[in-house]
Amino acid sequence: MTDGVFGLIDEWGPEKIVVVSDRKTGMRGVLVLDNTARGTGKGGTRMSPSLTVQEVARLARTMTWKWAAVDLFHGGAKAGILGDPNDPNKEAILRAFARALSNEVPSEYVFGLDMGLAEEDAAIFLDELGDRGASTGLPRALGGLPYDQLGVTGYGVAEAAEAAAENRNIALKGSRVSIQGFGAVGQAAAVRLVELGATVVAVSTAAGAVHDPNGLDVARLVNLRAEAGDACVRHYGSVLPADTALTADADILIPAAREDTVNDVIAASTNVKLVIEGANLPTSPNSRRILHERGIAVVPDFIANAGGIVAAAHSMAARYSPFVVEPAEIFTMISTKLRANTTAVLDESNRAGLTPHEAAYALAQRRVLEAMQLRRQVPKKATDTIDVLV
Repeated sequence: MTDGVFGLIDEWGPEKIVVVSDRKTGMRGVLVLDNTARGTGKGGTRMSPSLTVQEVARLARTMTWKWAAVDLFHGGAKAGILGDPNDPNKEAILRAFARALSNEVPSEYVFGLDMGLAEEDAAIFLDELGDRGASTGLPRALGGLPYDQLGVTGYGVAEAAEAAAENRNIALKGSRVSIQGFGAVGQAAAVRLVELGATVVAVSTAAGAVHDPNGLDVARLVNLRAEAGDACVRHYGSVLPADTALTADADILIPAAREDTVNDVIAASTNVKLVIEGANLPTSPNSRRILHERGIAVVPDFIANAGGIVAAAHSMAARYSPFVVEPAEIFTMISTKLRANTTAVLDESNRAGLTPHEAAYALAQRRVLEAMQLRRQVPKKATDTIDVLV
């Protein structure tokens, strides 16, 4: 494989790409510092057997815009390890990864949690580097904030959905919602949406989907998810193909799984009124254009799923503090910031005739560019290409 990040390297970054390896453990990984004009690089750390540098670079760029769009002062970055999260040698691999990036962590980048990593893995990063500032996402016993347990990202997605519905004169109460992906984000979004009066009609996992036009029992699904994982859909009822959640008859679609799931065909055929991006990069530029031309608003990922980074910002600030952040403070800030940002982006989209993504990018880019100029950083084109992990 030779796909690189050429085309993602531009006047905005990446500022630094560090590819690391360790022969003893077989560890191979990468850190991408995309743009740190507004602060220390921050973005989750993932572990995947199909990881590429390009994937990490795309996600790091998303973090640049996400931090700027939510107006919190950190920079865009992302890290990843090429490997199986279930590898019995995982701890040794994580420790090797932490050691290999000891020059960058925590001065330039702080580890976090993303796909394939959990709280106990953050604790390993902390222990290996001997620094409480090395990672966010720590277990509560080490002063951390349990993001997934609290459901901060999914909560924010639901808050953004209600703000978008209000902006488009759609009553969220009684609206039918389909959620693709029922992990931490999808579950928390479903729970909060039900609290807000919406009806969840379809959800999917890697094991398939369940659909009921009259509404699913979200509480039961959450309990089944805790017991059976992705197989929760099989225990709930008749299992349908996983892409059913992308095509189900609904008012609001929330893609909350992986990248590039809402393709042109789905964009051209869906009957939803709103798409709220719970996952990172679930739509392509062309599918977004199709949706926009059809009058379907898409709330961008770095607006809708920014609840996690609001919580991360609290955790970043509290890394060396002996006091634990109160969850109530975080939920209040998530609701306030995400609702305001969603409304601002949709209003700018309408005013300027832009897609919501274009409007959000413009807002974020203005903030990043101003920071770069104030720091006397002159944007310029780069010509380097970086291969995938080999």
